[in-house]
Amino acid sequence: MEFVRLDPDHPLRWPAPVVAVGNLDGVHRGHQALVAAALREARTLRGTAVVLTFDPHPARVLAPDRAPSALMTLEQKAEVLAALGVDRLAVLAFSAALARLTADQFVRDVLGTALGARVVAVGADFRFGHGRHGDAPLLEELGARLGFGVLCLPPVMVGGTPVSSTRVREALEQGDAVAAAELLGRPHFVDGTVVKGEGRGRTLGFPTANLDPVNETLPGNGVYAAWAHVDHEATPRPAAVNVGRRPTFNGQDTTVEAHLLGWSGDLYGRALRLAFVERLRPERRFEGVEALRAQIADDLVQARTLLRVS
Repeated sequence: MEFVRLDPDHPLRWPAPVVAVGNLDGVHRGHQALVAAALREARTLRGTAVVLTFDPHPARVLAPDRAPSALMTLEQKAEVLAALGVDRLAVLAFSAALARLTADQFVRDVLGTALGARVVAVGADFRFGHGRHGDAPLLEELGARLGFGVLCLPPVMVGGTPVSSTRVREALEQGDAVAAAELLGRPHFVDGTVVKGEGRGRTLGFPTANLDPVNETLPGNGVYAAWAHVDHEATPRPAAVNVGRRPTFNGQDTTVEAHLLGWSGDLYGRALRLAFVERLRPERRFEGVEALRAQIADDLVQARTLLRVS
């Protein structure tokens, strides 16, 4: 997949672009349906399946004090979209100047001139242009003038409610990794580099890899069964992961510590991805080290059982 920073002053010349538009934070099941529709149309036209997204998230510019935490980085978004079969990812820098474009200007300058869209795919709640005045019916009207068609997709429903990035964040905040995975269509994952910690896991007999995460959104505090990918390995390793402040040791900062089941070796400085499967228990304070050690041993048994590993 080709990744480009879109410059409206330098039009692209891709063959018959079918453009799915949105922030696509998390690339959840609703986003996947949008991308799948664009892919089908692009293949029918023998054109180019394009995703147009924005960086930073518009809320970071328009209402930074209310902007949600991102579910994934731009690089992670590109990785997931490439795996879905997208041909091109066009990233448009969101700025105050862009926010001032009227709906007509945005469609003409970005979708028409810069991308040369043949078809544009959006969700039913898509809004665009200054003050978010543009909607799907207006997009269809403008598209008819400029010579492109519009696919407007209904929301994907889970549990009787539309899938959204907000719902994913709420599930993760509550520690419900299972619900988050149902909305995402895959487990929520966090990437980072293994850094030196305080070494308490090793003294307890359960050495952990301390992750310096690149993701803003972590699951709620607790102990999780997870799959760990070391240095981008395709085959994951089972793990038990603690997210929290380590109250038994009066910790103040939130840490992410993973015990890779059956692992032996040095992980410092290595890339690690943790895909959260299910929370085993909330984080809590223990009366002493022995009680904590016994609970960790039980956590590992539960993680092995849940992940179905010996």
